[in-house]
Amino acid sequence: MSRAVQARRLEGIDKNIWVEFVKLAATYAKVNLGQGFPDFPPPDFLKEAFVRALSGEDQMLHQYTRAFVIIIEPFFDCYESMVRMAGGTPVFVPLRLKTPEAGSLMSSADWQLDPAELASKFSSQTKAIVLNSPNNPLGKVFGRRELELVAALCERHGALCISDEVYEWLVYDGRQHLRIASLPGMWERTVTVGSSGKTFSVTGWKVGWALGPDRLLQHLRTVHQNSVYHCATAAQEAVAQGFQRELELYGKAESYLVQLPRELQQKRDWLVQSLAAVGMKPIVPEGTYFLVADISQFKSDVPEGPSSDEPYDARFAKWMVKNKGLAAIPLSAFFCNAHKGSYSHFLRFCFAKEEATLKAANDILQAWKQEKSSP
Repeated sequence: MSRAVQARRLEGIDKNIWVEFVKLAATYAKVNLGQGFPDFPPPDFLKEAFVRALSGEDQMLHQYTRAFVIIIEPFFDCYESMVRMAGGTPVFVPLRLKTPEAGSLMSSADWQLDPAELASKFSSQTKAIVLNSPNNPLGKVFGRRELELVAALCERHGALCISDEVYEWLVYDGRQHLRIASLPGMWERTVTVGSSGKTFSVTGWKVGWALGPDRLLQHLRTVHQNSVYHCATAAQEAVAQGFQRELELYGKAESYLVQLPRELQQKRDWLVQSLAAVGMKPIVPEGTYFLVADISQFKSDVPEGPSSDEPYDARFAKWMVKNKGLAAIPLSAFFCNAHKGSYSHFLRFCFAKEEATLKAANDILQAWKQEKSSP
């Protein structure tokens, strides 16, 4: 492969929404509901496990083709760059918003795959599909019907499924997360990705895992062995102890994996009410840390400014953090360039925050509402 081809493969992936909005939030924000990190501590049992791992007697803990890949939109932005870095070609298929009943709040379940559209994206060159359920940013939890659709297409075309399930325990309203790898014929063609950051509220630990058949994981291990030379070994041990505790408490009221989604559902509902009260239109998520809100009614608040190719929601989010001190992330950041303009009137808010943080956000929104209603 020539240097020119290698360089073109990397074009465009140097721009990063997180670098830009982290700097804006640090400079202007009084309340940051943009990024998905909890501002509350992880559970005591996990911190204690980390201390044990650091101070324990086991000192070994401290030692040393080109292919089409289908990505369902909206998607966490690293998927596209990872596919391109690997030499693949991303093929995008968006979830389509179904019009909700009049007078009812929108739900993440209203964003659905179009079976014919999805089928049209598969071909003999399709090597994989990236699935994210529960989905960041929407909070959509894919149901059995949609998962069976994906599974059938993977089997028909001999494609793999890379299933990002880092929010697997964070589902609400009695819903259940279903692993696509559990469907008939899918274990042998699925790599399932998980994360302690979301499971135990320790996003800074950067400990995750992958599940799947050995014929797939052996290649993942090879890449990992030859590209990553630092692992958070003590954090890995702490997470293992955390899972051992949760296995013993599985399904019981004192389980952290039971308590956390219950607490986050209350915070979700509180933020939904807060956003709705000021005229935004929240999309109630079935899972994850996040909810998306339609900001169409606030469009008149933001000056148009000079003409720009930048999506409206990105300009709105920058204006909001600078003028109101409230940080959020534009939804268009989670779509490919060709589709950003069709989804540029939504913002993503994170509700995995302390109650004081959410109250501060509500105070900003209420003051904003008063300004809008003043003559």
